[in-house]
Amino acid sequence: MHARNVDTAANFPPTSVPDPYRRVSLRLVPFLMLCYVAAFLDRVNVGFAKLTMLHDLGIGEAAYGFGAGLFFVGYFLFETPSNVLMHRIGARATLSRIMILWAFISGAFAFVQAEWQFYTLRFLLGAAEAGFYPGVILYLTYWFPSARRARVIALFICAIPLSGLLGGPLSGWILSSLHGSLSLHGWQWLFLVEALPSLALGLLVLAYLDDTPNKSSWLSVEEKAAIQRDLDEDQSLTPRRAGWAGVLSGIVVLLSIVVFCQAMGQYGLSFWLPTLIAQAGAKDPLTVGLLSAVPFSVAIVCMLLSAWNSDRTNERRWHLAIAFLVGGVGLSASTFLTGNVPASMVALCIAAAGCYTVSALVWSLPPLFLTGVGAAAGIAVINSFGSLAGFLSPFAIGWIRETTQSTNIGMLAISVFMMVGAVLMFIVPKPTTGGTARTPNMSR
Repeated sequence: MHARNVDTAANFPPTSVPDPYRRVSLRLVPFLMLCYVAAFLDRVNVGFAKLTMLHDLGIGEAAYGFGAGLFFVGYFLFETPSNVLMHRIGARATLSRIMILWAFISGAFAFVQAEWQFYTLRFLLGAAEAGFYPGVILYLTYWFPSARRARVIALFICAIPLSGLLGGPLSGWILSSLHGSLSLHGWQWLFLVEALPSLALGLLVLAYLDDTPNKSSWLSVEEKAAIQRDLDEDQSLTPRRAGWAGVLSGIVVLLSIVVFCQAMGQYGLSFWLPTLIAQAGAKDPLTVGLLSAVPFSVAIVCMLLSAWNSDRTNERRWHLAIAFLVGGVGLSASTFLTGNVPASMVALCIAAAGCYTVSALVWSLPPLFLTGVGAAAGIAVINSFGSLAGFLSPFAIGWIRETTQSTNIGMLAISVFMMVGAVLMFIVPKPTTGGTARTPNMSR
């Protein structure tokens, strides 16, 4: 039987029960988004804390960049073991353990007094959080067939710009309003207050999440059977590399490089957005926080529209290539508009739209090539390379800023990585399918 491409609506044959994926989406995705909002807030709130923390502690820009990047060294070292462990013991226990542990470490930043303490806690925070993001990506493959994942992953990854949309104004308000309360600096309150949601949600994970559809109490027997039937058929139609052989395959290497380029853009923007806005001319922390919400708002809209259209057309490569290019253009443009707040905000909105759209779509690719423990380890390995970019990006920009008193060269370098990512998308092969093609066609 010849492989053929079909519209997304035809990817799922009629079943005897209503579409169960709407119920699954409504129950799981908002909660996982909320968890990732808390995670990303605890990961990047150091970008707002640095507006006053560096002066109070006597830490330089290069030291800040190095410390911010150390998060990803811990992340890199512990990510793959965490994901393999989750494949064995389940998502509920793994995600709960991760969230509770990182909440305590994030709160401990309030008591940093020396540069080495800042370095140590950033490394430990990365080690604690390792496995959460790739774990959720793996977890979603247990519930959704491939043709539905771009939209679901995009909704989940909306938590990244949403954390900026909510966290920017919140962080600016904490820095401005709580400074001096109980003899604590505003940045100390920032770490204490923003650690609390992670702790509460980590406890809720144990009561709320189910490891697989078959273990859920809220799906009917018919709905469980329909989901499992779709998942089984999905795997049978697209030959994938199972087991550890998949981790050593060329596609994992290629996708690792793609994700490295994606992460250079995402983390360069996330960690330095407050500084870029301040560099444009906004000086008050609350103003910086409010303005930072604008690019994230634009990013959310673009992410959702791109993911919807990507699933509708069963196309991946052009969507990703264009998003890479848009992100690179926005970052480049921001370097020429320093000192002009309105123009800089337009450029940063374009950059955010491109960078975060790439983040939303790129994770629909690995499950098309990997399955089983190969997916668990492969996704973690791919994301680990993104973690290396998360270390390199803030550290390099911090060193460049301290050396040149500007972030421009750093932003231009990151824009080059985004352009490289666009080119690489046309090297990624399309999945080999047989029978009724249920996976997105990447060749269009």
